[in-house]
Amino acid sequence: MSTPNRTRRLTPSAITALKGDRPIVSLTAYTTPIAKLLDPHCDLLLVGDSLGMVLYGLETTVGVTMEMMVAHGQAVLRGVSHACVIVDLPFGSYQESKEQAFRNATRLMKETGCDGVKLEGGTEMAETVAFLTARGIPVFGHVGLMPQLVNTTGGHRSLGRSEAEADKIRRDAQAIAAAGAFAMVVEGTVEPLARAITATLAVPTIGIGASPACDGQILVSDDMLGLFNDFKPRFVKHFAELAPTISKAAEEYAAEVRARSFPGPEHTFQLKRQPV
Repeated sequence: MSTPNRTRRLTPSAITALKGDRPIVSLTAYTTPIAKLLDPHCDLLLVGDSLGMVLYGLETTVGVTMEMMVAHGQAVLRGVSHACVIVDLPFGSYQESKEQAFRNATRLMKETGCDGVKLEGGTEMAETVAFLTARGIPVFGHVGLMPQLVNTTGGHRSLGRSEAEADKIRRDAQAIAAAGAFAMVVEGTVEPLARAITATLAVPTIGIGASPACDGQILVSDDMLGLFNDFKPRFVKHFAELAPTISKAAEEYAAEVRARSFPGPEHTFQLKRQPV
């Protein structure tokens, strides 16, 4: 594996320092070509376990493996020279114990060259976050809606509408920040609560389905690019509509192949004429 470029890439501490300075731009990336395109415009690229749904067609992120995260982490790092790159710890790779979390976080950092790891959880994961950060592993937290817990929380829905839910998310965010996370995702959380949490924390909040007052924003890049017309959560904006463009290109390609107009002479290799 080639050594990732560390000379100009933003570090986790540089991301933390952006709080109160300017909004932090984040997107997910799963492949080298997309990482190359996104890198100049982003402060942070997340190799998210959302790849299980986006690339592999899984219904949830629960089935994502360490092997998937390592492979896609390596791919993304090959295409990045500017952004801080964080890789998700997948479901089951860190919840058992802080020692298990350390082993798998170390593996991700060693095998991909990433700048840190992300894990989901609040007060129950604070000890693990503190254990990792004390041992040199930057941790990107994740509170609010936690996709890895979809089987126990009643699906994907906005949270924080009841005082009990709001209080739990507040305590989760405070615990993860106090444990040493350099920043955290706040997902699927009602706007006033996400705004209030952002104002109280010393570390940046990165919103997705949260508040414009968060210190930054993140979207799944495939959602942002409009690659899925059959799924558009309220918090997603399509900054492009690539699905129809790709479908039209495939239609035109198929028509030319069937008509034998592609490949043309300019797309084939001919024998050179021998001099007489």
